[in-house]
Amino acid sequence: MNFARPKGTILLLSQVYVPDPAAVGQYMADAAREMASRGYRVVVLTARRGYEDPSARYPARERLDGVEVVRVPLASFGKASIARRLLGAAGFLAQVLWRGLWVRGLRGIVFTTSPPLAGMAALALGRLRRVPLTFWVMDVNPDQYVAMHPGEARSLKVRALAALNRRALKASAAVVALDDFMAERLRRRCPGIKRLEVMPPWPHEENLGPVTREANTFRTQHGLDGRLVVMYSGNHSPVNPLDTLLQAALRFENDSRIAFLFVGGGAGKAAVDELVRTRRPTNILSLPYQPLEGLGQSLSAADVHVVTLGDPYVGIVHPCKIYGAMSVARPILYFGPRPSHVSEIVERERIGWCLAHGDVEGTEAVLRSILTMDRGELDAMGQRAREAVRDGLSKEALCGRFGDVVEEACGGGKESIVDRR
Repeated sequence: MNFARPKGTILLLSQVYVPDPAAVGQYMADAAREMASRGYRVVVLTARRGYEDPSARYPARERLDGVEVVRVPLASFGKASIARRLLGAAGFLAQVLWRGLWVRGLRGIVFTTSPPLAGMAALALGRLRRVPLTFWVMDVNPDQYVAMHPGEARSLKVRALAALNRRALKASAAVVALDDFMAERLRRRCPGIKRLEVMPPWPHEENLGPVTREANTFRTQHGLDGRLVVMYSGNHSPVNPLDTLLQAALRFENDSRIAFLFVGGGAGKAAVDELVRTRRPTNILSLPYQPLEGLGQSLSAADVHVVTLGDPYVGIVHPCKIYGAMSVARPILYFGPRPSHVSEIVERERIGWCLAHGDVEGTEAVLRSILTMDRGELDAMGQRAREAVRDGLSKEALCGRFGDVVEEACGGGKESIVDRR
């Protein structure tokens, strides 16, 4: 038995955490496990109710993989309205601030953009406890809000949030951005960032081994055998527009050779469900989020994975779903602006197609070409995608590198090169 004293306590602040299916919580769990494996005591402060589904309740306290998880009540009321989100965020931040004051042996704080005002609590705790901050920027606000509501760009709440985020960026010992476009936006926002690292989120490879079509029970369960399956899996939101794909899919509603799957949840899922309810297409299927342990089966059920990014959101959000699709060796059908981090990956690795939003004719043409494509050619694109993950985007490499950043920010490990790519 190891009786060595821990190096100190790392506190993670995140409104979502496993087993909640939201991606941010899964990445925070990976980071927490990484720091625990390095000999730190790791404490996570998170919400007790589900982020997407507030009816889901999790234990108030538990130990997961060596990590102490503390879930606070009245900190998540779902995403049905802005008011509910703000109420949940306010409850979460107030409780995090109070509980964070009493965490013993605190060495450093890691926080992300869930909720967007998490920097407020992190700044106060960092100052009061005199410990360094690591800011993991999953999306950029208020930029995301302004992209959705352009008329409010100069509003008081937008300017206040921008000022708060600048303070959080400037006060952090290390800031981690998900891609070069995001890093450049953060540099413009706050030239005084002390240390800015650029690293993409990693795929959850332990749940993402590719499954052959013949052995895929998910395909059989949903009547997909013998069909070309085009899948969108993840959060359905205005950030990830699906209108072009839906319009193109309707042009194939009488074609039994192809099926379109929309898996996940979010505010945009209602539009998909309404289309399925009113048009009753036989080849469009809407499903909820799938359990993490079954993700390899569900993602491998696709022949082609769809990744979308709204035109205003380059450098603001980072659709990490591309890495899961690549991990199961599937090509990518991308809808969005160019250049972006997704278009760069697709074009550099030669693993798919890039289309503009609104190009329904072009989408139909691409889908018809895929229908007639040699299966070996499609599989070769998928294999190139999987090899790209193994070569530079693996969880082992990226999660380890993230751990180095946190450890160095807390005063341990070696100094690294700023803006290391």
